[in-house]
Amino acid sequence: MDFEKFYNKCLHFLSFRPRSEKEIRDYLAKKKVSEEVSQKIIAKLKEYKFVDDFEFTKWWIEQRTRIKPKSWWTIKFELKQKGISSELIENSEIETPNDLETAKKLAEKKLRSISNKEDKQKTKEKLGRFLASKGFDWGIIRKSIDDVLSEIV
Repeated sequence: MDFEKFYNKCLHFLSFRPRSEKEIRDYLAKKKVSEEVSQKIIAKLKEYKFVDDFEFTKWWIEQRTRIKPKSWWTIKFELKQKGISSELIENSEIETPNDLETAKKLAEKKLRSISNKEDKQKTKEKLGRFLASKGFDWGIIRKSIDDVLSEIV
């Protein structure tokens, strides 16, 4: 009875987006499911490939590079919070984002929304704050801003 009920709840939880194994474990723990039932549910979810940390990692990196761009450092931090091992994150089969390219694309996009581009110092500050909020380090921020601003002059 418990198994079926919580298995269906997990399927519903997975219907919104892929999840890591740790996210499923945390979800079941929050629902106060016994360890034995949790193990069975996770085993069945893995058997049917509903939970696969490798595929989840690939999906997460793709989401954070194409749809909601962030720095590689930030992406790794988020994955570690989701229970993904460092070895899996650094796996050579998974394409990792290039921070400089990502930062330049974000800076170019943000630059379009900045109204007063004549004041170069304020423009640099706005772009710098924006890129810092996405988790980029100052070296990348400086280089990407310089590259983007040199293209518009």
